[in-house]
Amino acid sequence: MPGVISRLYRGDIDIDFVGKRRLWYSLSAFLMVVSILGIVIHGLTLGVEFRGGSVIDFARTPGSSVEQVRETVRDVVGHDPIVQQAGPNWRVTTQSLDGDEVSKIQKTVGQRFGVSEQQFSSQVIGASWGGEVSQKAWVGLAVFMIAVMLYLSVAFEWRMALAAIVALVHDLVITAGVYAWTGFEVTPATMLGFLTILGYSLYDAVVVFDMIKEVTAKLGTSAKMTYTQAANNALSHTLIRSLNTSLTAILPVAAILFVGTTLLGAGTLKDLSLALFVGMIVGTYSSLCVATPILVTLKEREPKWQALAQRVHAKEASAAKAAARTAKEPVSAGSQNTTTPPADKRKKS
Repeated sequence: MPGVISRLYRGDIDIDFVGKRRLWYSLSAFLMVVSILGIVIHGLTLGVEFRGGSVIDFARTPGSSVEQVRETVRDVVGHDPIVQQAGPNWRVTTQSLDGDEVSKIQKTVGQRFGVSEQQFSSQVIGASWGGEVSQKAWVGLAVFMIAVMLYLSVAFEWRMALAAIVALVHDLVITAGVYAWTGFEVTPATMLGFLTILGYSLYDAVVVFDMIKEVTAKLGTSAKMTYTQAANNALSHTLIRSLNTSLTAILPVAAILFVGTTLLGAGTLKDLSLALFVGMIVGTYSSLCVATPILVTLKEREPKWQALAQRVHAKEASAAKAAARTAKEPVSAGSQNTTTPPADKRKKS
């Protein structure tokens, strides 16, 4: 294993990413179907900021657990609330409650867990405000996508812009699917995480596209490789850079997700870090195995690159035939010089 890693970092291993595009397409299609099923079946658990409701915070006393707090509040409001650790407090999210219901929860919680009035706070968030947040989130996403299309179309070409947009949608759907299957809340912090991973995925794709543009610009009528081979060569050159960038970005995010939220109980960090953690992994994969194969598939349809591919394949076939003839000639010549004399002649000698 260490030998493979060292060869990978030296650039001695050439991985045929583009040649395995059917494998990547099948894997991405499977992940997207699973993600869409999760969104349809389970749905996204929207935070109180989007759907409106009541948020109750009170001190986390020794001996109290998530199940105990959920059971206590459920007995009062009649439905299952969302209970999270928020630093030294319990944070309970429910449907919108009136003042009497909040007072009843405060009294019940105080009697069961020994929480004083000073250690208890509540706030009500209206559904209209949550709808405004949702609208702004969708507008921000749409503006981002349009800006990406315009930038890539001007800096590169429309095919690269289309491939990048498909990869971004791919990353969004899979990340949203993880939230649907795990039941994590989608909060404004999550939306910030979504926009961050889109920017990260776009950066990775632009690095790869820039190298492809540089390599393929040198291809002419006498080139010895096709557009597909050149794009795969460009991917091999950017592979280590992409892996290093992803690893250095994922490690601190993983620390926030698994250490910060587990030990510190920081709910906001969990909402943000899960989107970043999943999105960075999927974004690295999509820039290498989704965006580039889609770009190559679109470019292969151009007459210019089709003609180049035919010439390169004809040269490769001709070279293979010449090599086969060269390999046969010494064998036939040698067989003539080493002919075994008849048995009677061997006896006379």
